[in-house]
Amino acid sequence: KMLQRVLCTVLFMGALPSLAEVSQGHISVVLLGATGDLAKKYLWQGLFQLYMDQVSSGHSFTFHGAALTALEPGQRLMFDVLKKLACPPDESPNRCAVLKDQFLKLSQYHQLKTTENYTVLNREIETLLRQEGLKEAGRIFYFSVPPFAYTEIARHINSSCRPPPGAWLRVVLEKPFGHDLESAQQLAAELTSFFKEEEMYRVDHYLGKQAVAHILPFRDQNRQFLDPIWNRHHVERVEIVLKETVDAKGRTSFYEQYGVIRDVLQNHLTEALMFLTMELPANMSRAEEVLQSKLQAFQSLRGLEKNSAVLGQYQAYASQVQEELQKAQDYISTTPTFAGVLIHSDSLRWEGVPFLLTSGKALDERVGYVRVLFKNRAYCTQSETLRDAEHSQCKAKQIIFYIGHGALNTPAVLVSRNLFRPVMPESSWREAVGQSDLHVFGQPLSDYYVYSPVKERDAYSVLISNIYHARKDFFITTENLLASWGFWTPLLDSISHQPLRLYPGGVENQHLLDFEMVSGEVAFTLAEPVGLLNPNRLMPSDYRTIQSKFRQSPLVSAWSEELISQMASDIEKTASRTVAQSGQFHLALSGGSSPAVLFQRLARHHYAFPWKHTHIWLVDERCVPLTDTESNFFSLHNHLLQNVRVPYFNVHPMPVHLNQRLCVEEDRGTELYAKEIMALVANASFDLVLLGVGTDGHTASLFPRSETGLEGAQTVVLTESPVKPHQRMSLSLPLINKAKQVFVLVLGKGKHDITTLLSRVGHEPRKWPISGVSPSSGQLVWYVDYEALLG
Repeated sequence: KMLQRVLCTVLFMGALPSLAEVSQGHISVVLLGATGDLAKKYLWQGLFQLYMDQVSSGHSFTFHGAALTALEPGQRLMFDVLKKLACPPDESPNRCAVLKDQFLKLSQYHQLKTTENYTVLNREIETLLRQEGLKEAGRIFYFSVPPFAYTEIARHINSSCRPPPGAWLRVVLEKPFGHDLESAQQLAAELTSFFKEEEMYRVDHYLGKQAVAHILPFRDQNRQFLDPIWNRHHVERVEIVLKETVDAKGRTSFYEQYGVIRDVLQNHLTEALMFLTMELPANMSRAEEVLQSKLQAFQSLRGLEKNSAVLGQYQAYASQVQEELQKAQDYISTTPTFAGVLIHSDSLRWEGVPFLLTSGKALDERVGYVRVLFKNRAYCTQSETLRDAEHSQCKAKQIIFYIGHGALNTPAVLVSRNLFRPVMPESSWREAVGQSDLHVFGQPLSDYYVYSPVKERDAYSVLISNIYHARKDFFITTENLLASWGFWTPLLDSISHQPLRLYPGGVENQHLLDFEMVSGEVAFTLAEPVGLLNPNRLMPSDYRTIQSKFRQSPLVSAWSEELISQMASDIEKTASRTVAQSGQFHLALSGGSSPAVLFQRLARHHYAFPWKHTHIWLVDERCVPLTDTESNFFSLHNHLLQNVRVPYFNVHPMPVHLNQRLCVEEDRGTELYAKEIMALVANASFDLVLLGVGTDGHTASLFPRSETGLEGAQTVVLTESPVKPHQRMSLSLPLINKAKQVFVLVLGKGKHDITTLLSRVGHEPRKWPISGVSPSSGQLVWYVDYEALLG
């Protein structure tokens, strides 16, 4: 009997203490994709390591390699790999030889293609166990196949290859788990129809990297030191980085679909981010508590915007894509091979702390690390050469989880000596000595307590061991997967056609990919050299010239996001200059959907805005209660006022709701507002008025052929809108024209026709009220995006 012979040989080697312990049951491991790259490089070695570690655990094993390849060629390919398996250096050669021989005897190849193939495999496992008189403990199915094959394989396993009641099933899945939120939801729904949540183990091999896997235990074992400082008051920033020197050559088919954010940031780097930001559960050994804390950390992440990321692509990528995927010579790829993303958490612990996630191909070095940099409030009078690393408060304070490669070339945990001496498990981590000439982040190694693993383990060996031990907290649950995609998908959608910074690759990149944080955004520090820009095949005659004037007034034009950014900056500059001159700034704002984006921009990115000295007025208002979602004031409050510190008495909503009535003439709401303006605004001349344009040429709530507001002495008027709600209150055209500055914002393709028309017509406010905007002694500036301008 095969298994009995194997066990006897192992017993003879002294691997098992007694026959009594050979009774915990049998585990069948089925590796699908057994002849593929991942299996060759890592998985068979990981399974062999599992066998070496667990041969004396009381379980017996068989290993079934499976693929679509026919029996004989598949068998040959698989055993070519198995013969090259290696033991760790600390394993005795004799024991290694015996265990390797037994592992080969316990391994067999199967072609798994049809339902019948799975039925036959199931029958073989049952027959073997019956012959050996063994009880089945469970089955592991490792999917080392493309995700498009998951559903069909899952159906076969569920219908033909499940273990009997009382034995467990563990199904191991490799990324990618979808391309975005929608595809991840679809794949998850398909898998959930065949497997229970506790049966699925989604692999992110970074969770098996020793330095990453030690982040949570490190935080737990060093709570006494970290509890006071692991927060926004003490942490300056966090960097999570994976740099590669290799490019995507040979993998462009995969890379064109996924790019660097989907390949690395959405999974590997986000998992490390969760380990850093999540609250530590009371019981770290309870996987469900760890997973729940991780989910809560996802929910506290602030949504990403287009300007949260900088993107690049190495120069040779386009030609590699053209060559490997047979694309035309003028094909331009918008796939990023480099990304730097700024993330914020709105949790109480981390609010305001920047988390920088960075990864790329064709960079200057191969290295991965997680770096927590602490604030330093000290000033040391002693010269730097005389400072003692252990006691000098002026040296940088940081904790680094060094994932591998780079200067150290080994996983490591480094803690600045002027922070604390960490508690580390002696059984698995030892303090490193020597290498004093090495520097990490500008500091000699002697400035740190440095710990490296007692035994370096490959990530897949660690994860396969965790699958065996049912450690679900080392894997991605469906809930956490969808939370991650929910976080990243809006950014991926917004940058899908964003221009990429080209970089030459390797050390030649120099400072080209350096980026900086400004007002909650990231931007490249250096301008892109003209020589690197994409060659464009357009002829000179294909371009349209954008004038710097529109209707004889200055024109600012860009893509909508850049335009909003520019306008917000211009408003802030105007506000700061005006407050410096006169002590206050009177700003009149229009309603509508376009200004809402501007309001959000001002609230999120312009922290230096002099809100304390700003008065907010309404250009127009719908005759609905101020709490109604149709109200311009309601939108202004939602998108801006509740997020900035404007003094309550500086906010001036239009009095459309008086005596429980809406815009009734005898209530004299227009007169009230006019008097308020006269009392507070010098000469009734606003410092800045923001207007929009309707597709019919209206502006504020002044509509074509309006009976009031286009001329005359009245400053605030009641008007009629052609669309509901019909009644409006609005500043009059003569009052708008008294402003020192008027900005007109026009966004979107829907405004192209009216923009074209306005570029041709003269001063005809009765037909097109916006054409009557012409400040008598102030300046008019048009902000028109490319879609409205060019169609």
